[in-house]
Amino acid sequence: MTIIRIGLDTSKHVFQIHGVDENEQPVLRRQVRRSGVAKFFAKLPATQIGIEACGASHHWARLLRGLGHEVMLIPPQYIKPYVKRGKNDAIDAEAICEAMSRPGMRFVAVKSAESQAALTILGVRDLLVKQRTMLINAIRGHAAEFGVTAPKGPQQICELLRRLVVEGSVPALAREMIGVLAGQLEALNTKLREIEARLMACHPRHRPDRRRQLCSQGARSEGFSLGPALCRVAWHHAARALDRRQTAAR
Repeated sequence: MTIIRIGLDTSKHVFQIHGVDENEQPVLRRQVRRSGVAKFFAKLPATQIGIEACGASHHWARLLRGLGHEVMLIPPQYIKPYVKRGKNDAIDAEAICEAMSRPGMRFVAVKSAESQAALTILGVRDLLVKQRTMLINAIRGHAAEFGVTAPKGPQQICELLRRLVVEGSVPALAREMIGVLAGQLEALNTKLREIEARLMACHPRHRPDRRRQLCSQGARSEGFSLGPALCRVAWHHAARALDRRQTAAR
């Protein structure tokens, strides 16, 4: 019995495995605890393993590749047509195994740990921007309860806080609580400035030496990104947003 292909359905605790032989007959159906996945696949001969491209899939792909297996990541939307009625982990693993055998199937490139680390820059920045918006909205909402308002825009929040300090109708307790939010907002702005400085330092417009190197290699400077993991669309969206904000601040 030779297992030529395995579909692996990942989860938080229990992984489902579905393997077929050279006759496309199921010869391996079992569940493995998360802690025992590496030990199980270390004992198997090298084979093809398909995993749905989802959370932590790149980690498992790197781990299984280190054990000598050929790992393929499949987008979820390409697996769905092969899911039979009565969806469960076993059926999902079978669908993954079937989908990866299709000649025209498209796969997701496995990211390195360094590439995924670079992606966290944009992810963390997006989260901090959302938290900053929440804090600004909370400050505006509390201030409006006492008739203190300011024009739209995050740059107007300093004027709003100044008016809260000098406005005699605002109780001291309210000013104190809004001050707590203002302190958190300032800390967030500091973190954002640090992250955005790292982003802009990698942008070709701010690195002429890197831009010349890319051009000498025949690469277009507008295609530069933070390492191989950063999607061009996401990178340029963030860079353009930063440029627009800096231009508006001037």
